[in-house]
Amino acid sequence: MTEQDFKDGQVLLIDKPLNWTSFQVVNKVRWLIKQRFGLKNIKVGHAGTLDPLATGLLILCTGKFTKKIETFQAQEKEYTGTFTLGATTPSYDLETEIDQTFDISEITSEEINKATEQFTGEIQQQPPVFSALKKEGKRLYEYARAGEKVDIPTRTVHLSAFEITRIELPEVDFRVACSKGTYIRSLANDFGKALNNGAHLSALRRTKIGDFSVKNAITIEAFEHSLQNPTS
Repeated sequence: MTEQDFKDGQVLLIDKPLNWTSFQVVNKVRWLIKQRFGLKNIKVGHAGTLDPLATGLLILCTGKFTKKIETFQAQEKEYTGTFTLGATTPSYDLETEIDQTFDISEITSEEINKATEQFTGEIQQQPPVFSALKKEGKRLYEYARAGEKVDIPTRTVHLSAFEITRIELPEVDFRVACSKGTYIRSLANDFGKALNNGAHLSALRRTKIGDFSVKNAITIEAFEHSLQNPTS
């Protein structure tokens, strides 16, 4: 692709690596394009944040296509991942240490599969306090890290699919298709409660956004290679 191609607008499908923020991916891709073509600046944005501990599909838009970001953000998303039963964390994932443990010896596969029924269709969900959502001008995670309690209103989200794909306790693998604004970390926490137990998210991968699939995404290294070797 040429300098003008990126300015006119491109949709880039990137497979976000573990421990990278979505913002870091955007910055890296922007820097690579600027370096390749000697640009002072180029617009690059992403269509939906992935947490650092998540991997998978990140849609990046360049140039004039950054105007399309909201359209992509509104599309249904699909995730696969793992809940770990028997323990909770304040962040609902592995970002924070376990704060409570539970006995899972009595939980059956039937109960686990049946619990998914509570979380299909339109549901009410409370975002995690360890999130970038704002309340009174501050990010929720700022309150959490300061040890301050804050009331977080629930929001309506929609799950069109929620299936269990593997049960090997304490791990439970799943696939979820959901609307914009759904927090899979909150789903993990609520799923534990539905089993009268506890759970946290221990692995997450975004596999689809609308008709875009992670199968067609490339790594940051592959993108860099394609810029440096356009004919290879």
